[in-house]
Order: sequence, then structure tokens, then C-alpha cells
Amino acid sequence: MKTDFISIADHSREWIENIFELAAEIKVKLKNGEAYQPLKGKSLVMIFQKPSARTRVSFELGMWQLGGYAIYLAPSDIQMGKREATKDIARLFSRYNDGIMARLFDHKDMIDLAKYADIPVINGLTDLLHPCQIMADLFTIKEHLGRITDFKIVFLGDGNNVAHSWINIAGKIPFHFVLSCPGGYEPRREILDAARAENVGKIEIIHDPYEAVKGADVLYTDVWASMGQEEEQAKRDRDFRNHQVNTRLVSNAKPGYKFMHCLPAHRGSEVTDEVIDSSNSIVFDEAENRLHVQKAIMVTLMG
Repeated sequence: MKTDFISIADHSREWIENIFELAAEIKVKLKNGEAYQPLKGKSLVMIFQKPSARTRVSFELGMWQLGGYAIYLAPSDIQMGKREATKDIARLFSRYNDGIMARLFDHKDMIDLAKYADIPVINGLTDLLHPCQIMADLFTIKEHLGRITDFKIVFLGDGNNVAHSWINIAGKIPFHFVLSCPGGYEPRREILDAARAENVGKIEIIHDPYEAVKGADVLYTDVWASMGQEEEQAKRDRDFRNHQVNTRLVSNAKPGYKFMHCLPAHRGSEVTDEVIDSSNSIVFDEAENRLHVQKAIMVTLMG
């Protein structure tokens, strides 16, 4: 029976930790120049409604390093749900390929892809969730803190797809997750309730960023207006201005805190140069680990 990776909430803590163990092995092999090609002869079709440099390069390069082949479909190449029904695309690509990775707007399209495809489907991002990013993030925290439990991470920004996937994983692994956002930008209630019902991690929503970051081990932010929200940029800039991650704000975190950002960063908006370029910043370790963790996911699902 095939396994998809649509949401972290669909998987167990054991599954997550197994991915991290494999990712660490894969990373060492790559650094040592060891050949590791368990997906030799296999293909991944990559559907992009939303463009992304990191997602494309990490999946395409990852498949090549694993011995397989990745096929990139740009937004202009495929109009899923418009020119062709999602279920027809899922069935067609199941005849051609061994896996599908999609980066979409509507999460329902991702659900439909997984429902009708006979091959594994990987969620590269939707407006609701960004699970590959958060898997790479927690793997990076493990590298720097030496653990994936018993730490405090504060996400400063919108209750968006990145925040939702952080909430998902806090429902599986015991750490303290705080989302600091202005009123009106809270995460989806059903995602929050489901994670809290697991009674695993501590999950808080706070509106005062200076209170939120007290004692934080990790500070995390994202752009204030995501792709598709450009018309809201001016309003969001006003609403989020007190949530900018700057030297004054980070002084309330723990000494030696780590700073993370899923990139691309709008320097001078959600984060200042002084923070993102500081010795506390691990944003490029985080970005690199997308490659290793996604390779582990592909091997687990497609190998």
C-alpha cells in the first residue's frame, strides 16, 4: 500500500524520527562522496503552481543524487483543475512515474492528487501546509540543540501554512511552540484543536512578541505576505511591524538562541540584516537540510 506525505499530522513520531535518522545518514554519505542511489531508474514528476527556487532545486537535485530523474512542470505547463481535472492528472502520471511532488495553492487539489494517484504524493507546499519545510527545520534544530524535544520555539508572524505545519509537529513531539501574531492572524482553529488534543507538545498563541520570546531557544519568522497575498502587503506591513525580528526583540530570548527563516526573506521587513546575518542565524543550514530530509522522504516513500 502506498504512503503519501501530505501532512505531518498523518504520521507518527516514530516515522518522523526514522526520516531524521535516514536524512542524517544520507547527509554523511553525500559529504563523504559516497554513491547512494536507491531510486536508480525511478522518476518524480514535479507540479509547480507556485514557483520556488529552493523546492525545485532540492527535489530535482535530490532525485538525481539518488539515481532517479525529476521532471519539472511549470505553472504554464499544467493548469490542474482548469485545463484538466486533478483526478485525471493523478491517474495519468501514475502510469508514467514513481512519485509526484506538487507545490499548489489549494490544499484540496493536493488531497485529490493523493486520492486518485497510485503512486506516492509529496506535499511541496499548499496554502494550508508546508510539511517538508518543517521536517527540515526540526532536523536542523536537532543538529544544533542535540534534541527534538524540550525546547521553546517562537514563530513570529502570520498563522500561515508554515505555522500550521509547526503546530502539526508539536502535536507529535513534546516541545513548546509559541505563535506570536497580531489579532486576526491566528492559525486555523481545527488545526490548533487537533494538535492540542494529542496532548504532546505545549502550543500557545500570544499577541505580544516581547512576552512571547522570553526564554526562547529558537526564533522563527516568515514573510508577512505570502505568494497570492501581494494586494495585502501594505496592510500586513502595518499590522506586523511590532513583530519584526530585530536586535531589540531578540535580546529577550535566551543567550545563544538560534534564528530561523524558511526563505526567501524580505530583509528590513520581518527581519533585519543584523539578525539574519548574525552568528545566531542558522537559516542556510536549514535551507541545505531541505535537500537531505526530502531525499529521506523520497527514499522512504518511493524506495
